[in-house]
Amino acid sequence: MTLPTLDVLVRFALYLDLTLAFGVAFFALCAPQVRGALPLPGALASAGLAGIALSVLGLAVLSASMAGVPLSQVDAESVAAILTGMSLGKAWMVRIGGLALLIAAAAFLRSRPVAALSVASVGGALALGGLAWAGHGAMDEGAVGWLHLMADIAHLLAAGIWVGALTCLVLLVARPSHRADAAHLWATHRALDGFSLMGTTVVAVITATGLVNAWLLVGPTNAMSLPTTAYGQLLIAKLALFAAMLGFAAVNRYRLTPALAGRIDAGDHRGAIVALRVSVALETVCVVLVLALVAWLGILQPPASAM
Repeated sequence: MTLPTLDVLVRFALYLDLTLAFGVAFFALCAPQVRGALPLPGALASAGLAGIALSVLGLAVLSASMAGVPLSQVDAESVAAILTGMSLGKAWMVRIGGLALLIAAAAFLRSRPVAALSVASVGGALALGGLAWAGHGAMDEGAVGWLHLMADIAHLLAAGIWVGALTCLVLLVARPSHRADAAHLWATHRALDGFSLMGTTVVAVITATGLVNAWLLVGPTNAMSLPTTAYGQLLIAKLALFAAMLGFAAVNRYRLTPALAGRIDAGDHRGAIVALRVSVALETVCVVLVLALVAWLGILQPPASAM
């Protein structure tokens, strides 16, 4: 496997793992009624450990790429140069610290859930936000560079909230119908309804920061030529998937979630749950594909940097 291919795979795995780590902790903090139905301690601890392992592998891949050597020939000196001499290295160390906080917080989830989830959310945010230094957000300098970084961080955190909430909703609606009592069904409905309100803010942040990133990475003069470049084609595919996610989210909010409430009252919720499962599953597929495209885009030269 070539280093660029391995780089994309590690980036994808990190995006998936860290958005889950932050997003699940944040959603559980905001939705106390569903905490008992989610495997939070094991999920957050596993995400933290996986994040550390992937971060170490990603650092090795970066060191090999910069030194121009195979992965097996990476030495401690090359790694130390990145960690001590580059802002990317400092962000990497902050990421590891955030993941350590997340793992530590997972041990106290049963005894002190609010405090533990607060710490886990902070740790997850530090880990996820630090990925901005590994992408195109770090390519500019001065005031523009800080604007780009802040937009990237906000974009990542908003995406994390969406991914984490969607993961929790998948787990809630996936419970077999014969095991879902009225209390679980109403908790699921409240979680869906609550995220619908939160989702409006999340979509607004993703859209606003996405426009900032598009302006800085593509530029208005390059917009028409996007379909002719690999970067542009992947970006268009990402936007199409995002539009599909918005469509599924709208169906969930305005049709399927209200229908679930009516079916619970009527004592016939099976069809409503099945519809939600299908919609949430399709939205999840779109999210995974978007994260894969983001990882791929991260190793390509954006149009603005080629000018």
